Amino acid sequence: MRNLNLFLFLLLSLHFISVLSWKKDEFRNCNQTPFCKRARARKPGSCSLLAHHVTISDGELTAKLLPKNHETSEDHHGINPLLLTLSLYQDGVLRLKIDEDPSLGPPKKRFKVPDVIVPEFSDKKLWLQRISTETIDGDTGPSSIVHLADGYEAVLRHDPFEVYVREKGSGNRVISLNSHGLFDFEQLTAKGEGEEWEESFRGHTDTRPYGPQSISFDVSFYAADFVYGIPEHATSLALKPTRGPGVEYSEPYRLFNLDVFEYIHDSPFGIYGSIPFMISHGKSRGTSGFFWLNAAEMQIDVMGAGWDADSGIWLPSEKTRIDTFWMSEAGIVDAFFFVGPGPKDVVRQYTSVTGMPAMPQLFATAYHQNRWNYRDEEDVEDVDSKFDEHNIPYDVLWLDIEHTDGKRYFTWDRMLFPHPEEMQRKLAAKGRHMVTIVDPHIKRDDSYNVHKEATKKGYYVKDASGNDFDGWCWSGSSSYPDMLNPQIRSWWADRFSFEHYVGSTPSLYIWNDMNEPSVFNGPELTMPRDALHYGDVENRELHNAYGYYFHMATANGLVKRGEGKDRPFVLSRALFAGSQRHGAVWTGDNTADWDHLRVSVPMVLTLGLTGLPFSGADVGGFFGNPEPKLLVRWYQLGAYHPFFRAHAHHDTKRREPWLFGERNTELIRDAIRVRYMLLPYFYTLFREANTSGVPVVRPLWMEFPSEEATFSNDEAFMVGNSILVQGIYTEQAKVASVYLPGRQSWYDLRTGTSYRGGMTHKMTVSEETIPAFQRAGTIIPRKDRFRRSSTQMVNDPYTLVIALNSSQAAEGELYVDDGKSFEFEHGAYIHRRFVLSDGKLTSVNLAPASSGKSRFSSETVIERIIVLGHTHSPKGALIEATNQKVEIGLGPLWLQWGRGSTVVTVRKPGIRIADDWTIKFL
Repeated sequence: MRNLNLFLFLLLSLHFISVLSWKKDEFRNCNQTPFCKRARARKPGSCSLLAHHVTISDGELTAKLLPKNHETSEDHHGINPLLLTLSLYQDGVLRLKIDEDPSLGPPKKRFKVPDVIVPEFSDKKLWLQRISTETIDGDTGPSSIVHLADGYEAVLRHDPFEVYVREKGSGNRVISLNSHGLFDFEQLTAKGEGEEWEESFRGHTDTRPYGPQSISFDVSFYAADFVYGIPEHATSLALKPTRGPGVEYSEPYRLFNLDVFEYIHDSPFGIYGSIPFMISHGKSRGTSGFFWLNAAEMQIDVMGAGWDADSGIWLPSEKTRIDTFWMSEAGIVDAFFFVGPGPKDVVRQYTSVTGMPAMPQLFATAYHQNRWNYRDEEDVEDVDSKFDEHNIPYDVLWLDIEHTDGKRYFTWDRMLFPHPEEMQRKLAAKGRHMVTIVDPHIKRDDSYNVHKEATKKGYYVKDASGNDFDGWCWSGSSSYPDMLNPQIRSWWADRFSFEHYVGSTPSLYIWNDMNEPSVFNGPELTMPRDALHYGDVENRELHNAYGYYFHMATANGLVKRGEGKDRPFVLSRALFAGSQRHGAVWTGDNTADWDHLRVSVPMVLTLGLTGLPFSGADVGGFFGNPEPKLLVRWYQLGAYHPFFRAHAHHDTKRREPWLFGERNTELIRDAIRVRYMLLPYFYTLFREANTSGVPVVRPLWMEFPSEEATFSNDEAFMVGNSILVQGIYTEQAKVASVYLPGRQSWYDLRTGTSYRGGMTHKMTVSEETIPAFQRAGTIIPRKDRFRRSSTQMVNDPYTLVIALNSSQAAEGELYVDDGKSFEFEHGAYIHRRFVLSDGKLTSVNLAPASSGKSRFSSETVIERIIVLGHTHSPKGALIEATNQKVEIGLGPLWLQWGRGSTVVTVRKPGIRIADDWTIKFL
């Protein structure tokens, strides 16, 4: 047995070494991916389908797509009619479905991704009453027109087939599908012989029992300057052209969930997650979006100008138009058009379909400390105590795979971790939590209860022959639970009960890694495409959503464990549309270099734009040993990312914050403390995301949609609508160019110095901080006292920082609840809006009247009010309700750095956050 274990260790080690750095030839390119190669070879205008039999059925527009010259035959050269459905929804959402006709007896039903569209979306359906017709652009026949929303219409063009949204009155197009005639739908066929029924790559062969079944089409965004979205890629925020004259990339953006060690930056190559949602933005029209609900591999081209110069297709003249080409291996067309017109409108429309982001527990929004691996309980206790010794707050300590008994999840190595409950309780006594890793590869060991039960009940994904799929991962020979099956997801959720997960406590939460799923001996390090899931769904149809279902089942397990009272925290590496409902994600196995620090910003911004506000990158880089300057800069930037976690590979040097000398410890401590001071603001933003879908961190153009200088800027970002952060991405930087948008001023977050908006400033860079600014006209809530963890800050008083605009006005919000339960869903929270105008600061209640037993109250008070930008210094302040005068003087902007600028400060007003009140400045 010892020799066998040694052999397995060596095998996995060799695998790990072989994929330690990204090797291009280990992964397919478009020419090695049959459906992509076929689709890219198609010429504009090659679609021969026409729309016939247009009618209204069940409140929707329905039609049949038939080839030209179909005459009276229902079958034209083996091509059956396709069924088209257009559905209209509130708030300007158009849904297009195209599928095979089940009445014509296809070999099987094509896969439709379940459990992504939220049930309440169906309640927003608009019942279509009538269809109007119009002859467009000299067509020989009419097209069908339906009212979509105020100012917008949906058009089904019959000949040539096309679907688009246009503005009423002007007729200007917003989004269109098949304007270039590239639509193609390969229909399922019975088993045959030859190349079409299998495909091979690097010694792996996948069968294709139903032949080629890919779908492709072009989508055009009108009046667009840039397109964004379709994560996950390590590349710029604004997507670059991949096809056309002089393009930078020659490969499409790939959406195929893969385990990619040490991925390279600035590449369209797909990594751990896939969200087929694209957003366009332009100065002249605004913002629109397109989402294709499809879990098969997808490749997407962004066409460069002139790509169709020889096509001969005439399109309406537009100042700007961005054409894209979408290709998928399988599935159906289930596409959504979002009309905007603003950036936040599009994100809200998308999350109305796929669900609003989950509200995290407060502790999860604070700082996390991780390493592969903390060795044992003594190591855990030492790291925990060192944080206290160095006065550095943290909330969560993580354990990687080595804490388990032989990579058997839900177990502990009892030699290294003999008292896991006591270890967790010690952390909990300081308000801290622990996270352990649980991956989907289940060790094939008959003595392991999880494997034994899954085998007995038939709960594993099957191979093409119908046997339990057996692949290799960290635990050696492994099988994978079939998470498409709701019954199996429920069984998996039960594994997290205290009865089944022995050694866990209520303060333990979960990390899902390797859930693409990663299979070391599989094609492209993943599960074969012909593996079979619940309902005989092929992995090629489901692949990109496997990790989503695994994430869902794990989060449900933590909810079950807490009897529905405790919000879960589950971090997932793989992601798909809808993942925002289940927890946080991170950008995977990055590297300790300046390029990866730089690319972390567009990666996190893109995830936020596509519905996932709770994301971050491993601080310091997972691979490699960061130089102290890089590590400090990463902490300074990471403190503003929604998910703030340090993590490192086990081959790297230890890099806890106190290991780089006293000065660097001080700088890292300062960066982490900034995050803790701003936790009230971050938590308020997470609530905004939870109710509107608007991300926590945002591209500058989301807040300043008409400023062209922001459209391709992904070195800076907004935290909410009030803070702008500019990263520093080079080691020797002495000066930074910072564009501050808008017409109002900006105030340096640390010094209070005022800068004009609407221009680029050359700013001296110090080692102490990265440039960060508060926007004039905003109010930010802070907590300025330092504790060991966020949970120990709950009753601490607040500071309000008011940055006045040119009208001497400002406003902001504060959201507070119990930080952990679901009672906020029943109205148990405090939500205040602070408004300063005409010399009065007022607190207004935004929370609805609470009914029943769900109430939340707080005695917490505001102890300081800081005012930036006063044109004249007030002499005093009066709390109007009590006629109480309070003192105004000069004080430090940050108690943490008492040196430097002093600012106007209202001292100890003693007003409760839960109350209505008004303060008049005298």
